[in-house]
Amino acid sequence: MEKPFDIQKILSMLPHRYPFLMVDRVLEFVSKEKIVALKNVTINEPFFQGHFPGQPIMPGVLIIEALAQAGGLLVCASADEASPEAVYFLGMDRVKFRRAVYPGDQLILDVTLGRTRGNVAKMKGTATVDGKVVAEGELIGRF
Repeated sequence: MEKPFDIQKILSMLPHRYPFLMVDRVLEFVSKEKIVALKNVTINEPFFQGHFPGQPIMPGVLIIEALAQAGGLLVCASADEASPEAVYFLGMDRVKFRRAVYPGDQLILDVTLGRTRGNVAKMKGTATVDGKVVAEGELIGRF
């Protein structure tokens, strides 16, 4: 297992910036195998203004985006040669949303690398809060 990534390393690897950067820290990284990342969900997130007023819930599509960004970090950090400029999200399969995510939650993003063919990678992602699965699915990205 390698040293976790701080926000500066994440910013150097992902093209995303506020308000669309969905990974705050990498807690665990095993090259070509898995990554565990963290997203602190705060009431200051701009999407909470409209989703939903008076009852803020993190949109499921943004939970999947957070998993995809963690997967992008996994692919970039695992590259044998120069890290790709970006990993493009191509698709998702078998996505399930299990629970709501609220302001104050810490979203743990666990992504494992599956089959890679050419420049396309399949990954399995699971997002949890307090050890409970909130979303899961298979992600496909091109690098």
